[in-house]
Order: sequence, then structure tokens, then C-alpha cells
Amino acid sequence: MVEQHSTTRMIICVVEYEGTRYHGFQLQAQEPTIQRELEQAIEKLTGEQIRIIGASRTDAGVHANGQVIGFKTRSALKNSNFIDGLNYHLPQDIAIKAARQIDSNFRLRKEAKNREYRYRVLNSPQRSALQVNRAYQVATPLDIDAMHEASQELIGKADFASFTQADNYSESTVRTVYEAKASKEGELVLFDIKADSFLKQQIRRTVGTLLRVGTGELKIEAFRGIINAKKYGLAGPTAPPYGLYLMKINYDIDIYGEEE
Repeated sequence: MVEQHSTTRMIICVVEYEGTRYHGFQLQAQEPTIQRELEQAIEKLTGEQIRIIGASRTDAGVHANGQVIGFKTRSALKNSNFIDGLNYHLPQDIAIKAARQIDSNFRLRKEAKNREYRYRVLNSPQRSALQVNRAYQVATPLDIDAMHEASQELIGKADFASFTQADNYSESTVRTVYEAKASKEGELVLFDIKADSFLKQQIRRTVGTLLRVGTGELKIEAFRGIINAKKYGLAGPTAPPYGLYLMKINYDIDIYGEEE
């Protein structure tokens, strides 16, 4: 039996996953999810049935380089043992990259300063066997400079209601975008964005709209108008989930390095 402390302690882990097989991060009754796999692995490792918290609730098919989870445990395992032990019990498409103990009052979601996402587009008339479920193929040549210029309209504090649906958010649709850019690496077009938080489908609708700019269908002035309209569902189409990656969640403390 795993040695236990007399009191609980808070462990946070950085998680990487390939989301193709899963119906998103958050637990669902009958569907495979990232949360379910993580909780099952924790139970196998520690013997405890624990409900974890995820810092971001990624949708079905979305991937992650730097998702952050937290859970309370009585286990006396070292951080390195959590990494090795959980990876032993997890499927090959989910991996723990770092783990550390933190103050038990740490609020995983509320204390996140910002979140970084990347969307990958394969801009090629030919499909790629290596990018299946990992990049969205667009055959039409894209004007990357125009997409980047349009993306600068996103930066700042604004009401992004146009980039979500009315039935998705009853709360404020105001968000602060700190960085946004479009770039190209070979045949891949990359869209990177950093914000305090995101509305449901905000990034995928943003990408879908930026792709219209890239093909010349939509002018930059019209893109600006979509932002300013603050009209639910106006932006789009919604790019598919498999091109989207949660890259990093930033806090005032460094959570990406292991501590004993």
C-alpha cells in the first residue's frame, strides 16, 4: 500500500495529450475523456478515488502540450514518483510532463494569469499522412501577412460575443487578448493567441474567420467589423477541433518545473 500523510496535500501536474480518441477533457458519464483516464490512473497509483480539477476544459478532439490539473491526496509519493507512476498507468496518448506540491489553497483556474493556444493549418493541396487529426488542411493558398494583420485587431480588452454562441455564455463575453499572430513554417500556418481566458469556440471561430481573410474572401476592415458588432455567432465558420492545441497556462509561479 502507498504510504500516506495524515493530512491532504495539493499536487499539480502538467499534462500533454493527443485528444483524438476523447470527448474532451471534462468527465462524461458514458464517453472516454482525459479526466476519466487521469482519475483512473491516480486511483491505480495511490488507491484513492480522487476528483481532479483541470485548468482548461478542452473540447473533443483538441490536443494539449501544457494542460494543468490539480488534486488533493494523502499519498506521500515524491513528485518524480507521481510523474513516473501516472505515466505507467496512463494510455500512450496522455503523458504527465511535470508535477509539484503546492499550497492547498491554490485555485487552479482563478489564479491562472493567461492561457496560450495554437491552431495548426496544413496549407497544401495534398493531404499529409503525418498531420491526420493534428492539423486542418486548407488547399487554397493563404495570405499569411493579411491574416497576421487582421489578428492584431484582436489584441486588447474587448467584447468577443461575435465569436461564441448565445447559448454558450450567460456571463460576460469580455476578454483580454495579450498576443495574437499568424506565421508560417513550411506548409504549416500557425495561429498563436494568448488571453486571460476564452469563450467556448472563440479560438476556432477566430481561426475560421481569419482563414476567410487569408483566402481574400474577407477584408481586414470586415474582420474588425465582426469584432465590433458583438453579435453572437457572427464570426466563423468554426474551424475543426483537431487543429487546436492548448500550449501553456501561466501563473505567478513556475509550475512547469519539477520540485521535490
